[in-house]
Amino acid sequence: MEVDGKGDTNMGSPSNSQQTISDDDEIDYSVKPEFYDPELDDKDELWVQKKRKGSNSDAVLSCPACFTTLCLDCQRHERYVTQYRAIFVVNCKVDSNKVQHSRQKPKRNKRSREAGENEADLADGETFKAVCCSVCSTEVGVIDEDDVYHFFNALPSES
Repeated sequence: MEVDGKGDTNMGSPSNSQQTISDDDEIDYSVKPEFYDPELDDKDELWVQKKRKGSNSDAVLSCPACFTTLCLDCQRHERYVTQYRAIFVVNCKVDSNKVQHSRQKPKRNKRSREAGENEADLADGETFKAVCCSVCSTEVGVIDEDDVYHFFNALPSES
């Protein structure tokens, strides 16, 4: 705070004490920006097409926590539209310590009701292992016994 000769206080606002400078005034447009490449989008698109080998994808999947790309080529689930499956993934790690077993529901027919549930039917379920983002370790899906990845916690974007 400044006190002038009359005893009044002056807060030293930018309009009184200094000239306000806009960010645009500080940018030197004659120098080419260091991190700008006008052809980068075209290069990225060619890279993705090369990785996909010409196949079409329903989405590009990313980690919901850190936005790291997880999959470039996937197929959307027919019934559960927020779930995807894929064979080729990137930036994913399988957590073998987290194993889930699903049991198949036995088919109910007249003979199975008479004989009771067969224990073999309950043991025939699939085994799934957790799949996590390799960057931030967020669980993004599972992998089944056929090495098919099932994503249920991933962000889809246009492919």
